[in-house]
Amino acid sequence: MDSILDAFGIDWKLLLAQLVNFGVLLVALTWFLYKPVLKTLDERKAKIAKGIEDAEIASAKAATADEDAAKVVKEASNQADGIVSSARDLAGTEKARIVKEAEARASQVAADAEARARETQAKALRESEREIARLAVLAAEKVLRDTK
Repeated sequence: MDSILDAFGIDWKLLLAQLVNFGVLLVALTWFLYKPVLKTLDERKAKIAKGIEDAEIASAKAATADEDAAKVVKEASNQADGIVSSARDLAGTEKARIVKEAEARASQVAADAEARARETQAKALRESEREIARLAVLAAEKVLRDTK
């Protein structure tokens, strides 16, 4: 074997020293470089996976929030329709009450006006009767004076 190594010009002591150096360098690089780089890569991979998972959860929550918002809007719309409907009903009832009150007042005013008109007519009739009676007395007096 020495002859083969000498034939190729290989010094076995130097080869052994280089193998030991390579082994030490391999162990040192593995220990100080390869493992920390793998650890960093694993941490980044975990962070990315966590980010993707959080994004999926956020997306699901956003979809749920959109559905919830749609439900809330629909419910609010239904409530608004109910409020408008009850307000219309109340307005109709109030309108009927106000119209009835106005009609009652109008009929009361008409009745009062009619009563005043009758009273004024009766008063005018009484005054006319008094005036006629006074004129009749004056005429009778004048006739009596003239006959005397």
